[in-house]
Amino acid sequence: MNEKDLRELLDKVAGGEISIPVAVERLKILPFEDVGFARIDHHRELRRGFPEAIFCEGKKSDQVISIGRGILESGANLLATRCGVKQFESISPSLPDAEYYEEANLFIVERTPVKREGEVAIVSGGTSDRHVSEEAALSARFFGCNVKRFYDVGVAGIHRFISSWGEIREADVIIVVAGMEGALASVVAGMTSAPVIAVPTSVGYGASFGGFSALLTMLNSCAGGVTVVNIDNGYGAAFSAALICRKIYRKELED
Repeated sequence: MNEKDLRELLDKVAGGEISIPVAVERLKILPFEDVGFARIDHHRELRRGFPEAIFCEGKKSDQVISIGRGILESGANLLATRCGVKQFESISPSLPDAEYYEEANLFIVERTPVKREGEVAIVSGGTSDRHVSEEAALSARFFGCNVKRFYDVGVAGIHRFISSWGEIREADVIIVVAGMEGALASVVAGMTSAPVIAVPTSVGYGASFGGFSALLTMLNSCAGGVTVVNIDNGYGAAFSAALICRKIYRKELED
């Protein structure tokens, strides 16, 4: 239940359209629903603006299905990340309207149309970073942002980035996804006034230490205004970008 739904419910109670007992039943799912192995946070969208997502890694398929149904029955859309192909194959019969994106390892159920405001640019270093870039892109779109992708524009061929700079700089927020040494975030941040959210990836040879090299480079960026999320965390970057867009376009989203 989001703030709009809550206001509509209270208005109906005040207007006599819904009795107090019926309203109480609807509010019983707040702030969470205990399904035994999990407590579904139905209050998340009301507090933060976006519904709870499912992190599928480490969960059994029937657990994902149960949590997913609980979220959907509350009226929210559903985003489930880190879901492999085989796991989705066992989940999809129970969630037939789920749309799976293999490259990003996630699925989405969008039953309620989403009003999209603001633009997020996803700038990716190399083709090997696409899986994290797509997680960021699809998550940002789920959260209500318009998304533009600029892939394979890393510093090894900086002219590729420069050729797209006119479009990239128009975005409200820029998410930079890069592995290896992770230098792309500093380059982008040094040329824009938009917030830059950097995502280090685990892509690279041995001395990259599974993404730690890119993480440390981004944390030590000499360009101001670089916010860094965890290694391979495209979802986290998208969430932050969407919060920024939501603040910028608050009035448009409320209309």
